Amino acid sequence: MPPDVVAATGEALARRTREMAEFRAAQSREGTRRPGEPGGSPGGAGPLTVAAYVSIGQEPSTRPLLDELRAAGVRVLLPVLLPDNDLDWAPYEGAERLVRAGWGLLEPAGERLGLHAVTGADVVLLPGLAVDRRGLRLGRGGGSYDRVLARLERAAAPAALVVLLYDAEVLDEVPVEEHDRPVDAAVTPSGVHRFGKPGKRGKPGRP
Repeated sequence: MPPDVVAATGEALARRTREMAEFRAAQSREGTRRPGEPGGSPGGAGPLTVAAYVSIGQEPSTRPLLDELRAAGVRVLLPVLLPDNDLDWAPYEGAERLVRAGWGLLEPAGERLGLHAVTGADVVLLPGLAVDRRGLRLGRGGGSYDRVLARLERAAAPAALVVLLYDAEVLDEVPVEEHDRPVDAAVTPSGVHRFGKPGKRGKPGRP
């Protein structure tokens, strides 16, 4: 995909995700929360926190998203890949504070916050190859985000789980593994696709 198209797609995703985050913050201020929608910070304290990632290759670009969220006062966390493929987390402090890592990744150079920092996020953005109408996400096979999703589930974290994709990657059905967890929504350039209600996630059965 041409770089200008990738960039334009990233800007569209930034707008959609920013709208979701702002909607959640507004609900938190009003003391209300509608099922299936992102809301304010857990407990209603502190700035909105979004766990995101730096896109690579032909993934929908997250660069505009990261900068827009940070400029809006959102606390953005980025993953740091560990030797065992698990993910630590560190704050996003701007593009100039990203460093090259293995597998072509860019990672934050700041303080490592630990594996469980993600459980304090309001919204967790996930990469993927596709998602289906049940909210089941097809990952890249490394298992890193499977561990993150399992950690969130064990902590009963209220974060909204959102996968960032192109429109053609929202499918009727994807292959399911026993450990897969559904996400709440997919954000694509054309809009937001919502699948389920936070707190109602469970292990999906095989199709």
